[in-house]
Amino acid sequence: MNNSVKSPFEILAGYERRSLAHAGTGSAGQASASDLWRGVGFRIGDHYLVSSLTEINEVLSFPVVTRVPGARAWLLGVASVRGNLIPLVDLKGLLAGEETSLSDSSRVLLVRQSGGSVGLLVDEVVGQRNFSADQRVGAPASAGGAVERYVVEHYALGDTQWGRFSMAALVRANEFAQAAV
Repeated sequence: MNNSVKSPFEILAGYERRSLAHAGTGSAGQASASDLWRGVGFRIGDHYLVSSLTEINEVLSFPVVTRVPGARAWLLGVASVRGNLIPLVDLKGLLAGEETSLSDSSRVLLVRQSGGSVGLLVDEVVGQRNFSADQRVGAPASAGGAVERYVVEHYALGDTQWGRFSMAALVRANEFAQAAV
């Protein structure tokens, strides 16, 4: 983990810089706000993904975690979030079999599911992303693997391909429920 700790102001200033850079990528003929699909953009490994604003309830810094004996490596443990115990899952560990290296940009996406909430560790949250229907593209040639099982659409924004990731499909998946070794 990176030893340099950023102040809240530095973190917010970074969000603002990225937001302004993102706003500059729009075209003169942008769709009206009602025609846009909105989501929270995040990265796991080399995959840029976006999930609906209705599927992600909160974005958190990495909390203090208590390991759970007999659990798979991708179930990092449980964390107390405002007095509620939340299971914490390494999303890259679950989908790609690779442990997420914690850094200043690592975040936890809090997702509600039946029976409570779950936290999903991702490499980075890049902020809100808006996509219009004309930005929808086919799956890239490199698409495949476990991540793509939960991607329902693909979008292009600048040079980046974004997969629309279904949190609902993930939390319903059998592999997600099988956390015991």
